[in-house]
Amino acid sequence: MEKSIIQLVDELSTDNITVKVLKAVDYVAPSQWNNLVGFDNSIRAITGETDAKVIQKIRERAVILYHDPQQGYQSAIKLYQTIDKADTAMAAAALANKVGEKIGVLSFLTNITPKADLTQTIDLVLKLAVEIIVFCKLNGIPQPNPQEFAKSLTNNYQDASLMRMVALVCLDGILPLGPDFLNKIHQLISGTDASQIAQNPVFSAINSSLPGNNPTEKLGFITQGFNSVQGWISNLVSKTGITPQSIFSSLGNFIQIADDNLDFVAAFIDQTTNYYEHTGIQTVASSLIKQSHILVKQEIQQEEKSSVREISSTVKVDNKQYAVGTKVEVWDEEEEDWYSATIEKVKDNEYFIHYDGYGSSSDEWVEPDDLRIRDKAASDDNGYAVGVKVKVWDEDNEDWYSATINKIQGQQYFVHYVDYDSSYDEWVDLDDIC
Repeated sequence: MEKSIIQLVDELSTDNITVKVLKAVDYVAPSQWNNLVGFDNSIRAITGETDAKVIQKIRERAVILYHDPQQGYQSAIKLYQTIDKADTAMAAAALANKVGEKIGVLSFLTNITPKADLTQTIDLVLKLAVEIIVFCKLNGIPQPNPQEFAKSLTNNYQDASLMRMVALVCLDGILPLGPDFLNKIHQLISGTDASQIAQNPVFSAINSSLPGNNPTEKLGFITQGFNSVQGWISNLVSKTGITPQSIFSSLGNFIQIADDNLDFVAAFIDQTTNYYEHTGIQTVASSLIKQSHILVKQEIQQEEKSSVREISSTVKVDNKQYAVGTKVEVWDEEEEDWYSATIEKVKDNEYFIHYDGYGSSSDEWVEPDDLRIRDKAASDDNGYAVGVKVKVWDEDNEDWYSATINKIQGQQYFVHYVDYDSSYDEWVDLDDIC
């Protein structure tokens, strides 16, 4: 049986070799990564909640969302786990036994064969491809989009997500391939045909998740993904001055290495750590907790309203629920429909949103009256629930009016119109709401 997200987060290590390696390269992005472990502890740190009942509700909602295939959380974890396990599959079984709990003088590094440059390059670009795929899953983008990922990497990546990318650059790029690793990768990928990629065991492990109908198309996506982030990687290296020697020196704070053969050091780290899975679990858990928190707060508000015989005549928007990064639905007056989107900026009482699956040219500012958060898990067969904001069609005025559902009876809904007193409350048919 597969582990739940709660088990995965609870079982994250606080101080194994993976954590030590991540802390060693933390100097590249100081104060960005906190090794957050324990699911309840993560809830408290991410949401600020201290009420045990609220934390329990978030746990329960997180479990439901995690196992919902439409959400993409579970498949994201599987991708992180798969690529890490495939990447370390070539490690000698005896190596792990020699490491033990303490890291001594690793004279046995001479027995580890470092990867060839092409194999190392393929591993790196495939990890980038996985990152792009997972990013799109977690942000509601229907198809993997390297350009949208590159934009977010530059503007929004932080915490475990940023740490994972920093580790990728240091441990899978600079350390094994040298300071000129970007040019080396570009040359190797340009000179590699699809058949060589298809023979790579890491590629085989994630093949079904890569966009494209054949190895050639998949190689095209992989190459496009690498090209989209070259600029960010180059800026990171230039800004921080990372070198193979500086990485080696930082690792030396906890690993006593017999020599400075950097590709052998990289091989050892590659075969004894699972930093992609470790930070990947933290990233997915953070996204899951944030969404669960929003839904639970909405649920609590609905429960409080249902305990009162009549909802207040004035419905005010809780601006806190529309925070940056919140998944919402946006009303389109022209199309007369709701569209999935993500809030990217908040200013006063307006929200700058990005429509899921659309380019940035469609981004726009909207008012709270045209936003809503809908808990599909609590909805009826028509997609509605008590407390959900809807638009109601008025035949006389030939216009849509914002309202909140107070009661549901079969195919009819008792609604309260926003900014109108309760004398206007009424039952409407399913065909009259959207």
